[in-house]
Amino acid sequence: MQTGLYVAVSSQMALEKRMNTLADNVANSSTVGFRSTEVKFNQMIGDTRPAKVSFVSQGQEFLNTNNGGLNRTGNQLDFAIKGDAWFQIDTPGGTALTRDGRFTLTEAGDLVTLRGYPVLDAGGAPIQLNSQASEIKVGADGAIQQDGTQIAALGLYEANFANGFARYDNSAVIPATEPEPVVDRFDVGVMQGYVEESNVNPVQEMSQLIMVSRAFENITALMRDSETSMSEAIKTLGGSK
Repeated sequence: MQTGLYVAVSSQMALEKRMNTLADNVANSSTVGFRSTEVKFNQMIGDTRPAKVSFVSQGQEFLNTNNGGLNRTGNQLDFAIKGDAWFQIDTPGGTALTRDGRFTLTEAGDLVTLRGYPVLDAGGAPIQLNSQASEIKVGADGAIQQDGTQIAALGLYEANFANGFARYDNSAVIPATEPEPVVDRFDVGVMQGYVEESNVNPVQEMSQLIMVSRAFENITALMRDSETSMSEAIKTLGGSK
């Protein structure tokens, strides 16, 4: 196979991966607390002879850490995080991180997500409140008060996604490395009565998706033309004997 075809195939694989992430971002442009996925590509030098040829890597996914806009709801069990941190929840797939702070209270007093997953405190334990008590007040540090007494605290976690991550349910993610509770950070806090919107810019993502799709189609056409030229060359050389 021609070296150019190897390069074209590597480009197609990279473009396909970027198309998938862009499509996922667009689909979640209205998902509460969703953070978009970006892809970093690197140049790779293949040891081909007689000359070395540059290929594109398959790409490494990473999260866009820009915060989404805030939407005021006035609901006492809606929370948004100011800064780069996450809530931690207990799911059937293990503990996960989320920026979706739309919580609810069960009859037993368990603080859970809209999907029924328990919300955890800084120690990794499920948060339990008094479902019969009066108004719930939450401070910027996550401390939860009922009837003027602190009874629990929302856990805020930070994570390093450099080693990879997996999506879970709506906007939740599971990092490859264990997250750590946020300690002594004044740039991180909780805002009660707000939820965070997705940080996806749908117009920008759609524009990129169109550009990437066209690039994929152009490479496909070039590969087809190259294959046709090679077949014709083989026929010509074979008939000249």
